[in-house]
Order: sequence, then structure tokens, then C-alpha cells
Amino acid sequence: MSRAFRFLLAAGGLVLALSGGGPARAELLVPMDPVQTDHLRAYGLTYWALQQGFHGAWLLNDRGGSFLLPDNARGSSEAAVRGVLVEAVSGAQVAQIRAEIADNNMESVKLETAPRIAVYVPPTAPPWDDAVQLALEYAQIPYTKLWDAEVLQGRLSEYDWLHLHHEDFTGQYGKFYAAFAGTDWYRRQVAENVAIARKLGYSKVSELKKAVARAIKSYVAAGGFLFAMCSATDTFDIALAAEGIDIVGSEYDGDPPDPHAQQKLDFGRCLAFQNFELEPSPLVYEYSNIDTSAKDMLRGQQNDYFTLFDFSAKQDPVPSMLVQDHTANVPGFMGQTTAFEKKLLKPGITVLAEIPGAEEAKYIHGHFGKGTFTFYGGHDPEDYQHAVGDPPTDLSLHKSSPGYRLILNNVLFPAAEKKEKKT
Repeated sequence: MSRAFRFLLAAGGLVLALSGGGPARAELLVPMDPVQTDHLRAYGLTYWALQQGFHGAWLLNDRGGSFLLPDNARGSSEAAVRGVLVEAVSGAQVAQIRAEIADNNMESVKLETAPRIAVYVPPTAPPWDDAVQLALEYAQIPYTKLWDAEVLQGRLSEYDWLHLHHEDFTGQYGKFYAAFAGTDWYRRQVAENVAIARKLGYSKVSELKKAVARAIKSYVAAGGFLFAMCSATDTFDIALAAEGIDIVGSEYDGDPPDPHAQQKLDFGRCLAFQNFELEPSPLVYEYSNIDTSAKDMLRGQQNDYFTLFDFSAKQDPVPSMLVQDHTANVPGFMGQTTAFEKKLLKPGITVLAEIPGAEEAKYIHGHFGKGTFTFYGGHDPEDYQHAVGDPPTDLSLHKSSPGYRLILNNVLFPAAEKKEKKT
């Protein structure tokens, strides 16, 4: 695999951070079980260590997915400043950890280089926040903002990991027409998107967004890591399937959609979904039948949670990394796209988390070309039903959020990604 952050399966087994041979050294253990004082900033501490040129290890299924970092004064001081609990472990204790990992459903994954992070976000702030930007800023992990021009100019190749959030790649402005068409922010959003489309040589915003989606797909094929949440998950695949097809109503682009658009969709172009049906009405706050928001709303907040799958850390280290948490049951949360109908997933997609008793996937992962993609339904893990204009979540009040931990698993994933062995 082409990216420098990836390492291969060695002929005699996995390349471990806690390798055999030579005396074990003293290290700093960053526990990720309930004793941790700030789970979210623990990811930032680990990222910082990689930035400084240190190597570390991610101990899958050990104390909630703990980290092992070099034991030095700089690391201890940085942990104290960030409010992250660390434990000094001796060489003998490291050897004991190594033995426990060998005998149980655990694995040690080497972390070598801090991935370069990019977030796809409009240049002007929309009237909603982005949970991933909140997580990155709270964890103190640096990132770069990119938008349509940078994507089409090929700038994605400069980054290892890309996030998409509350975006609409179909060119229907989030399908906010019925509720917000008369508001200043909606009109401003439309005007800005039309101006950018014309500047970049596209007659319609929908065609610009489809081109951006195709560029992002190419980025994944070349080895990039894509992480999407909320409406960016399903609209991304819808835009890919609708290449060369007008699926946008006249309310959005001035002319009617192709009456045979549904029959013309090419699901072979999609990454994660297939056989879905479009929602053509501009008055319905939904893009297709991929999303399960209507079902989730009926359950209500008190009954809404999702369950993480327990993978074999040795045989399936990739999904194991993505589900590391200090609980298997995570409180649910809504979004424009809340979760995904399982029956519409493509073959080969790994379900990382599901809604118990329902045929709904909350969190999925897949491969395309040399890269990977992970889709996580919902808008904000600590704001159950985030409304337009609501204030952003204060993560200092949610330092141990299991839902936000899943986001940060994905941020560190490129530093450790390896070839996957399916059980």
C-alpha cells in the first residue's frame, strides 16, 4: 500500500510496537478505560507525540484501547497540561502487557507518523457546527479547511485523511427549501454556491458538487482515508450514482429533473450503498430511503442507542481500531442522515455498529481502490437532535464521550492502518 503511514503483515505475524527481542523499556501508558480523566484529549496527546517524532502503540481491546508512548519528561509534562491521565509502566510491566496481548483478543498496533488532516467545509460559517471540527479543536489536533476549488485543483493529495459532514453533494442545499427558503442564511448559501459554481465553470451547483464527489472518490482510490458523517454520507453516493442525470427540482436549479432519473441511477459508481430510491419532492426533508431518521425519531431519545461490534483484534485489526471505546453501548443521536438501512448496503461493507432490534447500521466501513471510507450516521454525538442555529457543543463537558471517541478513532486510524485479514 502506497501511504507511508501503513505497515504490512510480516511473514511471521504482525509487526508489533511491543516487539520481541531485547529488554522491554519503561513507557507511558495512556489508559482509555473509565479511569481516564479526558478521553478526547488523550487522542490529542498521542497525535502530539507522533508530531514530535516519537513512535507509540495502540493497544486494541486493552483498557478501552489504551495508548503506549515513550516515557520522557516532555510527554509527562504535555499530558499534565492537557489534563490527560498517564501511568508510568516499567519494563517488566510492559513485558506483562505483551504477554497478555498475546494470549487474549488484543493487539498492539504501531503508531509512527501523524496523519495530515483536512476538513471539507464552506468558507463562510453555516448556521450549524461540525462535530469533527469540534473534536479536533478540543483534542488540539491541527487540520486544514478545504472547499470546492481546492478539491478540484487536486489539493486532496496533500492530505492523508479527509472529513465530510453536513454537506449536500446533490446540489439541493440540504433540502432546506420547505422550512428555510425565506431566511437570509439560506439565500446567502444559495448565492455563494451559485457564484462558486460559475467561477469554476459549472452551469449548475449540482454539477459542481457531483464533480467534487468524483474527485473525492478518486482521492480514496489513490489511497486516501475518507470519514463522513450526517448528510455527507448518503448524498455523496447519491451524487456518484447520478452522474450525468438531473435529479434536482426546479426550485433548486430552475429546470425540472429527469423524469426517468431513478431508472438511470448507476449504483456501480457508489462506494457504500445500492438499490436506493430517491426522494424527488423538494418539500420533503430527505434525499432517499437510505436514511432511517423517521424510524429513529419514533424510538425517542430514552430508547435510542447503538451497539459496537466486537471484532477479533488479531484477525480484523482495522475494524477493531475503529470501534475502540470504553463502552459497547453508545447513546444514539439524530442527524439529517441518522443511520443506514442495512438492506441498501453493498456487499463487502463492514458494519461497525448497529441499532439493536432494527435492520439499521449506524457506523460502517469499506475499502475502495487503495483507500478506505468510514460513514458514521448522525450529526453530533452529544446533542441528540441538533437544530439549525443551536450553539455548538462544549466538549469540556463531555471529556469521556463514547460517541466522540469513535470520531477520534478515525483521526488516528491513518497513523496505524494495516492490511486487513477477514475472519
